[in-house]
Amino acid sequence: MIVYIESNFILELAFVREEYESCIQIINLAKSNQVDLVLPAYSISEPYEAQVRRSKRRVALHAQLIQEIKELSRSKPYSGFMKDSQEITDLLIRSVEEERKRLEITLNDMLTLAEIIPIEASIIKSAIGFQNSLNLSPQDSIVYASVVIHLEQSASEPKCFLTRNAKDFVNPDIIEQLATYDCRLLTKFEHGLGYIQNQVSG
Repeated sequence: MIVYIESNFILELAFVREEYESCIQIINLAKSNQVDLVLPAYSISEPYEAQVRRSKRRVALHAQLIQEIKELSRSKPYSGFMKDSQEITDLLIRSVEEERKRLEITLNDMLTLAEIIPIEASIIKSAIGFQNSLNLSPQDSIVYASVVIHLEQSASEPKCFLTRNAKDFVNPDIIEQLATYDCRLLTKFEHGLGYIQNQVSG
């Protein structure tokens, strides 16, 4: 069985979000060769951009908090606040490094486990068409074009496309097109896990 994933699957793992455990179980199915993970190359760069944005935001917030706390600590009623707030300010900086390391580990796992769909001219051409016909953003259209072109070249077997981006991908035309390749669109990783387990055990 082929399981298509994109950047939000990587972010779910790297940032340990609410459906992290479902993603881990899907990874384990790939490690045991029960499913084949397929990842568009474009979806590798997006998590880096997200992590850099989060890091910059937290570093800026840390600096702002430190400045405000220093100002508060000059007032006698709040003189001990600097010490009391040390844990939260340290957490902001520590979380930046921890998330960076988890992202690196996750991406290394993906590069080992998943088939990477390279960005080729045919994908860009298809993506431009999907921007117009499906009203997808340039980023989403590249991901979707990557999946569709890979589907066209894949054998007849159950497939699914896992994404948390329901807002853009839950589109009747997309669902119908994927279905022609025996590919199911699933927008929750826990639902994806259940579907995959049913398919591999059937």
